[in-house]
Amino acid sequence: MKPITIIGGAIVVALVLILSSVFIVDEREKALVLQFGQVKSAKEEPGLYFKIPFIQEVKTYDDRILGLPTSAPLEVTPLDDRRLVVDAFARWRIVDIVRFREATGDGGIALAQGRLDNILGSKIREVLGSVPSGAVLSDDRTGLMNQIRDRAKAEAVSLGVDVIDVRLTRTDLPEQNLASTYERMRAEREREAADEIARGGEAAQRVRATADRTVVELTSEARKNAEIVRGEADAERNRIYADAYGRDTEFFAFIRSMQAYENAMAGQGSSSIVMEPTSEFFDYLRSEKPPADRAAQP
Repeated sequence: MKPITIIGGAIVVALVLILSSVFIVDEREKALVLQFGQVKSAKEEPGLYFKIPFIQEVKTYDDRILGLPTSAPLEVTPLDDRRLVVDAFARWRIVDIVRFREATGDGGIALAQGRLDNILGSKIREVLGSVPSGAVLSDDRTGLMNQIRDRAKAEAVSLGVDVIDVRLTRTDLPEQNLASTYERMRAEREREAADEIARGGEAAQRVRATADRTVVELTSEARKNAEIVRGEADAERNRIYADAYGRDTEFFAFIRSMQAYENAMAGQGSSSIVMEPTSEFFDYLRSEKPPADRAAQP
């Protein structure tokens, strides 16, 4: 029984040694083989690896892209001295596992996130402090976020990590400044509205003046043309009368007398005409012959 027990014990010890010397690196991880706290090798590809049991140990680190929100809202002061409250979010990844181990020691990812939070905060203040608040509060902040990312990336190299992206999730005014800011914005908008109204009134006045002048000019031109047409018509009428009178003076005199009788006897108005019955006005009423024929009689 003793040999069997010894053999069984040896097998168990061998299995323990084998299992202690084998480790697996997942595709989502990177691993370091440490010997007495010193890095002996880095395993960045997934697979099965070996180590010296009881002497070497394995530390694994997440190889995925990690998120890091700012630990607390940041107060920044842009160029125009208007304080802003800013929240941000960063995405980062371990790219140099050996340097990462040297920079963080046993603190690992938790310590790295604390240092990254400090780096991110300082770069946010640095970039946003170099521009006016209008640029920070605008909808298009891509350029500012890229500047923050690039500066944080350059400083994070010492940690063995890569800052992939930085996003400003909130940019607001402090609560105590909101009321005064809104009042100032309202006053500015009211002043702009008053300016626009004044410019509109001025433009309307110019349009009215132009329209009135155009009306006067068109009316004057129309009256002038009417007078010209009326004068030409009167001249034509007088020419026709003269031509008719020249063709038959007796008939023309008869027609004019008939028109005078008609106008005198129309009875319109309150005017009265008093004349003698022997007046020449009644020559055509006293005789059937025209005055010329009566004058020719003996």
